[in-house]
Amino acid sequence: MQLTRIVILLLCSCLGSAALAHRFAPTLLQIVELAPGSYNVVWKTPAQAASPVPLLPTWPEGCTVASASPPQPEGTGLVTSMQLRCAGLGDGGLVGQVLGVSGLAANQSTVMLMLNLLDGRQYQQVLNAEQPAFTVPEEPGTGRVMADYTVLGVDHIWTGIDHLLFVFGLLLLVGGGARLLWTITAFTAGHSITLSLVTLGFFDYPVALVELAIAISIFWLAVALTRGNERSLFRRHPWWLAGGFGLLHGMGFAGALAETGLPAGNVPLALLFFNIGIELGQISFILLILLLWRGLRRIPGQWQPRLQPVPVYLLGALSALWCIERGLEVLA
Repeated sequence: MQLTRIVILLLCSCLGSAALAHRFAPTLLQIVELAPGSYNVVWKTPAQAASPVPLLPTWPEGCTVASASPPQPEGTGLVTSMQLRCAGLGDGGLVGQVLGVSGLAANQSTVMLMLNLLDGRQYQQVLNAEQPAFTVPEEPGTGRVMADYTVLGVDHIWTGIDHLLFVFGLLLLVGGGARLLWTITAFTAGHSITLSLVTLGFFDYPVALVELAIAISIFWLAVALTRGNERSLFRRHPWWLAGGFGLLHGMGFAGALAETGLPAGNVPLALLFFNIGIELGQISFILLILLLWRGLRRIPGQWQPRLQPVPVYLLGALSALWCIERGLEVLA
């Protein structure tokens, strides 16, 4: 009984803190060279700060901000436009110089740095606590786009608690084996379709309404788990549920990617590897849950039947809170 209480408290602590986490709000540092030594900078940070330590871009010595607009709300972030003037850097400009962002560790944040030069060279680099600065090389590489957007995909799914909880609910619904494989494949197909269509500009959608619909999908799944009717349609064919709701979650993924930005010359490649990153993060999450459950099952005692309903009720409680929160945003 004591072990059950400990596990329940740990689950409540972890998922409770997840409920307070804000939805994915990317940080973007976009620099466009207008003339030799003159740059336009777009600096986008989350509207909800994760730490009192500010996120601030850092420039090479000799670069100063000539002007900056007040932060303007845009989606889930705040956007500031700046004019950067750099003197004494030589003919190469920012090539060979170091660009970075301070405060990444304190905010547990990831920044997409995008640099476009006058001669057409384009650079993308993910900055994080382990690598808060980037030395601009002579030539950009395609491999960098592949690596960076894979990292962004993994980062998005692991910071998108609502998406992870939906995957967790699917795992509770179908268990393991072939049914889990087909269900996750259907979810992947669903979110890949809308992620691609929205990112490539085929249609748009109301962000707040989709975020509410995602919360409702998690709550609906939690309710289905409490019924325990093995003959129900979605228990017998869970891939229909996963594929349909995957279309909604794909729009959430696309919103994050659109706010981060895509490299003009490598849109299909960046889109592909962002999706690959999402899948890698999703698979690693499923493997982690299965390993944890396998370890817990080896602990002797009669605690398992008492603990089994707890994740379902927590899933329902958190999704209900999100439904209220996001419903108020839609009505605002």
